[in-house]
Amino acid sequence: MGHDNQIIFDPFQLDLTNECLWRDSQAIKLRPKAFAVLSYLVGRPGQLVTKEELLNAVWPETFVGEAVLKVAIRQVREALGDDSKSPRFIETAHRRGYRFIGQIAKSERMLAADYEVESDEAIPASLLRAACSSLGIVGRDEALSQMQSWFEKMLAGERQIVFVTGEAGIGKTALVDTFAQSIASVQGTRIGRGQCLEQYGTSEAYLSVLEAIGRLCREEPKLVEVLRAHAPMWLLQMPSILSAAERESLSREVLGATRERMLREMGEALEVLTAEAPLVLILEDLHWSDYSTLDLISYLARQRQAARLMLIGTYRTAELIVSGHPLKAVKRELLAKQQCEELPLEYLSEEAVAEYLSIRFPSNQFPAGLAGLINERTEGNPLFMVNVVDYLMTEGVIVESEDGWELSVGVEEIDLGVPDSIKQLIEKQLDHLDAEAQRILEAASVAGVEFFSLKVVAGLAGDRAAAEARFEEMARQHQLIQYCGIKELPDGEVATRYGFIHALYRSVLYGRVSASRRVQMHRRIAEWMEAFYGEHAGEYAIGLGWHFERSHDYQRAAKYYQQAADNDVRRFAYQTAIGLARRGLDLLARLPESEGRTEQELCLQLTLGVPLVAIKGYAAPEVGSVYLKARELCRQLNCETPDVPEVLWGLRTYHTLRAEFGTACEIAEEFLRLADSLPRPGLAMLGHWAKEIIFLHQGEFALVVEHYEKALSLYDPEKHRDDAFLYAQNPGVSMRCFVALALWFLGQADKALARIQEAINLARELSEPQGLAQAWFFAAVLHQLRREELKAQENAEAAIAISREHGLVLYQAMATATRGWALIGQGQQEEGFAQLAEGLADHRLTGAEVLLPHFLALLVESFAKTLQIEEGLRVLEEALAISLHNGEQYYQAELYRLKGELLLKKAASRGLSRAAMSGEAVIEAEPSRMAQAEARFNSSIKIAQQQKAKSLELRAVMSLTRLYKNQGKQEEARHLLAQTYSSFTEGFDTMDLLEAKALLNELS
Repeated sequence: MGHDNQIIFDPFQLDLTNECLWRDSQAIKLRPKAFAVLSYLVGRPGQLVTKEELLNAVWPETFVGEAVLKVAIRQVREALGDDSKSPRFIETAHRRGYRFIGQIAKSERMLAADYEVESDEAIPASLLRAACSSLGIVGRDEALSQMQSWFEKMLAGERQIVFVTGEAGIGKTALVDTFAQSIASVQGTRIGRGQCLEQYGTSEAYLSVLEAIGRLCREEPKLVEVLRAHAPMWLLQMPSILSAAERESLSREVLGATRERMLREMGEALEVLTAEAPLVLILEDLHWSDYSTLDLISYLARQRQAARLMLIGTYRTAELIVSGHPLKAVKRELLAKQQCEELPLEYLSEEAVAEYLSIRFPSNQFPAGLAGLINERTEGNPLFMVNVVDYLMTEGVIVESEDGWELSVGVEEIDLGVPDSIKQLIEKQLDHLDAEAQRILEAASVAGVEFFSLKVVAGLAGDRAAAEARFEEMARQHQLIQYCGIKELPDGEVATRYGFIHALYRSVLYGRVSASRRVQMHRRIAEWMEAFYGEHAGEYAIGLGWHFERSHDYQRAAKYYQQAADNDVRRFAYQTAIGLARRGLDLLARLPESEGRTEQELCLQLTLGVPLVAIKGYAAPEVGSVYLKARELCRQLNCETPDVPEVLWGLRTYHTLRAEFGTACEIAEEFLRLADSLPRPGLAMLGHWAKEIIFLHQGEFALVVEHYEKALSLYDPEKHRDDAFLYAQNPGVSMRCFVALALWFLGQADKALARIQEAINLARELSEPQGLAQAWFFAAVLHQLRREELKAQENAEAAIAISREHGLVLYQAMATATRGWALIGQGQQEEGFAQLAEGLADHRLTGAEVLLPHFLALLVESFAKTLQIEEGLRVLEEALAISLHNGEQYYQAELYRLKGELLLKKAASRGLSRAAMSGEAVIEAEPSRMAQAEARFNSSIKIAQQQKAKSLELRAVMSLTRLYKNQGKQEEARHLLAQTYSSFTEGFDTMDLLEAKALLNELS
């Protein structure tokens, strides 16, 4: 290819086409915006370019302050080795702008003669070597080559998930940095980076992903529009990118969204972004990642659509084993399905150490044994190796003379002077720094692995200007810390972000800080954050909780952990939310009893309840403990706190699902009493909604409709949009589900279908997992009642899918049982019985007692279809016993009808056996069995009539009609069925009414 777009200003070369800066054959790392600034200035040699002109050119249509430009200029100067006081290349025109003053000459060819890109898809090996040399990376040619091959697959549209693994200091980040630098100019590849932080651990959902995407958005503001169109939930998690008005508008748009939607949104956004340009997403230190990030990685790995996406995750193998982090299981599963790649890094060889020495110290006169000694002492750990070499230079063992680099002592003498571990070595390095530098770095270690200088200043209670100048100097010299970009803070100020070059540096420094100083600095940082972020403090709740916890201010730590848990519930990161809430409760337990502590504990118990309900079900013992404890705390406070509705609802649901209807009904009555005495909107709605649910289980179908209508009249869709986060159910969805079943029992099949469709439509609109699972499950049950196997199966499978996705164990169990019934009805008996058994077993494991008689009835019905009469009768007795014991009567009439049918089948089978033995041609059921069956049918009819359950009455009447018909009671049978059939006004296309009509025609 030609090289017309190369500009040389000795000793540098600017490759405008590939956006690379070279010094001789070495590639110089330069961020995209800094490269753009340099290119703009170089293109106007000798001209004064104003700050305003530069900002408009490099950040078009984006408002950024001069601080951003100042940072970019500093990066350019660092890359060029330029001094602002005596510049060779970039001259500052005070308060006006900048001027490029270097001598420029055009180039006809690249100085590195072996660099020739033959296609956009390939990365030249020479470029990898150049990048490797420029950063001092050795012994990784094979690993880089493997990374290159995966990258080329990605360019062809085959998405790649790559895990780079190894121990601390083995060079994972260095390898990834080198690879990223080598591909930065290939087809306009975008590179996003995020860091998992040890202090946050599994507590902050999607932390590293949000950081990576946020950085990309700040570098290319047009990406914000892609997120707005395809991933609004993610955009909402990055408040610094949006104005307050935009955040408020977006919040309304995504209310009630699900974890599934978050994953889907990011998948779609990445597909759009990678269609435009390849994207490499780097997530470092996944051994500290949150569970939601792992969900996203798994989701992206499972997608089979073509995408020019490469996700690189680094982690420490030992950390994973010791901590039991779920990443180990995730990676194993992805590897088994060939959905990811793993690149384990080995320690360096002696030859690699010798190569490093030759690159770092050209023309050295080192004795042959030096590389072997360093390799033996460091065991080939690259970080230890680099620090040992630094130490030898600091101690004057490696020196530069006129003849080149050499040793000032013999190799045998070095063996006594080098510390035995990297931590000891770092300690000795720190001792060489002046007291002020040590003090600042120790404060930085308290601030975190990455930090703003403002946080450190707060921890020190020191001078901001002096501290920032010192950080800038240390970052420029790569003195344990490095520059990590800039970020606009809520007040509009742009702050510089720094980070430790390696987490080990931070760990050693943190260990040097005395316990009392740590507490003091953590408290200062936390209080500064609280004051600085103000109304936005909740967005930084994890950091605030962490600092307050370590400052022993457990009450404020618990407050922010609760806020962080609430944030995670809204991201549907349920496991993370549970961990945070429990962490807050553990901290409160350390405090003496007080009213304030009790109030806070109540809030945390309720925060814990919602995600526990989601993943374990309301009837789980852990859930019951949470709400019982919350009720006890309410009583201790001796007043009706604002949290009473949540407490009562949790208890009501817990008792309902355990079929303790008396207690549940008392709580429902309490809602209505409170509504009369407290000016709290929504209490009456909750009371009527609760009664609707309880009356359905008790078979009081007319009362279900009555309380549904009262609850619906008090329901405001806008005011109650967030109820799913308080009660784990949306009332608009839930109340329609329960009334739909009641309407079917009352003989209003069409209205029932309309209500359940409304529930599904609303659940889809809200896109909230509990609501969707509930709506689809109830739809499956309604179609089961209507005897529509295929539709029941489809809705059950939809409920199973979303339940499995979000760990909604109760809905998954119930939907599985319903699906089993549907499969048996379609002739798939083996799988159907397995599903029914699995669903019933899992249902019992949740602790729930409700609906058991119904599901056992489905099993009885299936046994009847397959002529397993004795098994059917055995299960039926169990179902009747449960129904009579717990008072769940809504399906009782059907249980008696099924018993009558089984008794007839049993009598018929015995009659068949006798006929076979005697050779008789006529087979009749045993008279005694027929009488027993008739009694059961009459019991069923009586119960159904008491409950006004016309649909169940019709079924029992049809069973009795067929019996009468077989006994020759033709007229009596016709009259009985005609009277019941004529009472229906709708649902004439349902199976029961169609069969009733056909039977009437036969009798006529």
